[in-house]
Amino acid sequence: MKPCHSCQSVIDEYELDKQLEPLRDLTVDDFNVCADCVTVVADACVECDGAVYVPRGESITPDFCPACRFDRIDRTGHDPGWNDTPTTS
Repeated sequence: MKPCHSCQSVIDEYELDKQLEPLRDLTVDDFNVCADCVTVVADACVECDGAVYVPRGESITPDFCPACRFDRIDRTGHDPGWNDTPTTS
């Protein structure tokens, strides 16, 4: 069992897998955070209308789910990041 990279608690794989269910083919093995440190937002992906996950402490909801981001990297060789439009600093 791995510790959460955010809060260092032991990751409850059953709870996290249940929470990540809307994220298509992803499993707890694809994440380094526990269920308490992530929020799943349904219907937020701009490509597939699937769910995205937001780590605790983040205020911006990603535009791409991890699967669509990976698909785009695989197709184009370019990483679009998590947001469709870059944020300005």
